[in-house]
Amino acid sequence: MKSNIPVTVLSGYLGSGKTTLLNHLLHNQTDWKIAVVVNDMSEVNIDASMVKQGRFKRTEEKLVELQNGCICCTLREDLIQEVEKLAAMDIDYILIESTGISEPIPVAQSFTYEDEEPGIHLGENCRLDTMVTVVDANRFWDDYASGETLLDRQQAADETDAREVIDLLIDQIEFANVIVLNKIDLVKSSDRDELKAVLHQLNPEARIVESEFSRVAPEEVLNTGRFDFEKVSQGAGWIKELNEDHVPESDEYNISSFVYRSKKPFHPERLMAWLENWPSSIIRAKGFFWIASRNDIAGLLSQAGTSLSIQGAGEWIAVLPETDQQEILAEDPELLTRWDDTYGDRLTELVFIGIEMDQKKIIETLDQCLLSEREMEEDWKTFADPLPEFTGDHPHDHS
Repeated sequence: MKSNIPVTVLSGYLGSGKTTLLNHLLHNQTDWKIAVVVNDMSEVNIDASMVKQGRFKRTEEKLVELQNGCICCTLREDLIQEVEKLAAMDIDYILIESTGISEPIPVAQSFTYEDEEPGIHLGENCRLDTMVTVVDANRFWDDYASGETLLDRQQAADETDAREVIDLLIDQIEFANVIVLNKIDLVKSSDRDELKAVLHQLNPEARIVESEFSRVAPEEVLNTGRFDFEKVSQGAGWIKELNEDHVPESDEYNISSFVYRSKKPFHPERLMAWLENWPSSIIRAKGFFWIASRNDIAGLLSQAGTSLSIQGAGEWIAVLPETDQQEILAEDPELLTRWDDTYGDRLTELVFIGIEMDQKKIIETLDQCLLSEREMEEDWKTFADPLPEFTGDHPHDHS
């Protein structure tokens, strides 16, 4: 069996041009024998000459349907077993086209973590080389502002799949080495350049490649050597901003980002009012927040387009038993630099990315949502709390 067979994973929302890209790569890459795992074989144009030339291989079993791509379901096992069989063949490269509603992180994790079944560890035989996301330049802002769920569009994995379209798009964009900005022939150059600047702010580490009809040079997405799981996992713009690795602003299009930080908690009623009047200039926000009426649990806020969600992110370290606190602080001494004698690690850190944001006003209005000095002395449990209850991760949430 060959070792370290490189693998490229293609993701992107339905209609973005993933399958067109796959076909383009198969017809324009002549040096390697490429195996393919796809969700719909009928859409892939494999002609007889390619099979005869030995440029395409497939197992006899049905090709894997990745549907929602979640690693917690049996589809992950199918993918792992399928790729292991392909790796045993006389091939040079594996291309995986995930479905249009697939999240890329679980697919990548299949190559990173050892499978529970004995003897199957894809990392021993394969090397995840590139994570590619195809973005439809012509439809991105329509999808961004649609407010529709996958269920609304009858594209959901099942009846419990409540993901919003924009959340899926953002997940795919933020976890990529290469973003193929496709269908640029359908948009004005100024709109294309602005969208490129936005994509760069969302994922500063990704290489952005423009294309028409998904025509890109194969070397842009094959055997690039770009993938590093830890690096890509920390590559999203909001994470970099949160870690004080400031993403340069795009002055020409007034695209910027900043972190709102506070060591005072929010009053739940005033925060709710602020969320209900969300500034339209903010295109992406994510981070953790401290709310007085839920003093033990950290909140996680995530926004993209019309989609805005809050959920519980676990207990603050300050809530844990003293021995657990000391153990965590010993492992991560940096926490001590912001540890408060009274409130411990409780704080708010929210990243905002937007176009023509009024940063000063956003900060001022959020400050008005914090507890006053008088309220800091009151019983916080008595505050009216109209915010939705915190929930844990839903089945398709891998944040």
